Amino acid sequence: MQKILRKILLNKLLVLKDKNFIKVVTGVRRAGKSTLLLHFQELLKKKNPSVSLISINMDLPEFRFLGEKNWKEIYDYIQSLLLENETNYVFIDEVQNISEFEKLLEGLFVTPNIDLYVTGSNAYLLSSELATILTGRAYEINVLPFSFSEYLEFTGKTAYPDRAFANYIRTGGFPEAVGFVESGESYVYEYLKTVFHNIYENDIQKRHTIYYETSYNEVVRFLIDSIGSNVSARNIARVLTANGKKIDNKTVSRYIDTLVESYLFYKVNRYDLKGKQHLATQEKYYLVDLGLRYALLGKELTTDAGHLLENVIYLELIRRNYQIWVGKTGNLEVDFVVRNKDGYTKYIQVAYTVKDKKTLERELAPFNKIPDFNERLLITMDYETGNHNGVKQINAIDWLLDNKI
Repeated sequence: MQKILRKILLNKLLVLKDKNFIKVVTGVRRAGKSTLLLHFQELLKKKNPSVSLISINMDLPEFRFLGEKNWKEIYDYIQSLLLENETNYVFIDEVQNISEFEKLLEGLFVTPNIDLYVTGSNAYLLSSELATILTGRAYEINVLPFSFSEYLEFTGKTAYPDRAFANYIRTGGFPEAVGFVESGESYVYEYLKTVFHNIYENDIQKRHTIYYETSYNEVVRFLIDSIGSNVSARNIARVLTANGKKIDNKTVSRYIDTLVESYLFYKVNRYDLKGKQHLATQEKYYLVDLGLRYALLGKELTTDAGHLLENVIYLELIRRNYQIWVGKTGNLEVDFVVRNKDGYTKYIQVAYTVKDKKTLERELAPFNKIPDFNERLLITMDYETGNHNGVKQINAIDWLLDNKI
């Protein structure tokens, strides 16, 4: 096992260096945001040993004294460290822990000779309130736990990718969790439970009133167990109430919003391919890391291999900077409609295996109803590849390890 540089993310930061934006590094806690910025600072030092770096991590004890100060006092503290007549690279970790942090960011942004980088574990950083203040001034870089290719590089298990992928599905890609793998999966899951509780306490409970923690956890468990399925707040409320956990759909909806806001889940809306319109119902949710599923639900509840693979593919599509929807075509669905930054669209179906003829026909059926000729991919764990009347079938591991496909 080795320390790795997340080259794609570092390259983004290098491209944005000295550009007139606040670089906002977002993502779930413990995904590696702080480490990414430390590696970036090391690159800056390597290029210029005398570079001015000012780094504040609001989670570290040595900076707790700043947590008791208002935004203007923190601004004055940072300004007292600035060097004149040269660029000062200012880094603030977990900036959402600062009261009225948006005023601090606005003040630093307009201060000459500052190149500003911040991290945050809550989507409130880019909410409408902050966006109003920083319109056109913030550039988001979203950090996820390790991709499968990063997992292989980190663990050195490149010789047997199939076996490594089975482990990756179970333990996920949180960097520190991967570091526990050799000690045994029980250590991984205990660590991941602490990650979840840390997120709950710091990014959810401090920002939202959760009256019934038991009901909240039931919603979390329901969403985790429904990866890749169409869900709605009304549906969840009805099922939980029928099981003796009385809860209304407005509360469920609010709970789900907090989970998305803290980057634990990603929401994917549906898109009508025939009517060319976005649909506001029956969205899908994907978990930020499958290791949390095993840690919070238990291994006996994780037999839905197809939806788990779908979750892995979804997260990789985010890493590749695609816009993503669930495609509706008549009464059928395409797992993912994706569009790149150039506006190029393609359609993706995910299935664990299509060796059975009926399964293959079922997975291909939605493609046949799509009225255009954009690229179509069928991603499976089968070794067999090929072409089905214009639909390219590819092995999931091959796809994950080659971002040009």
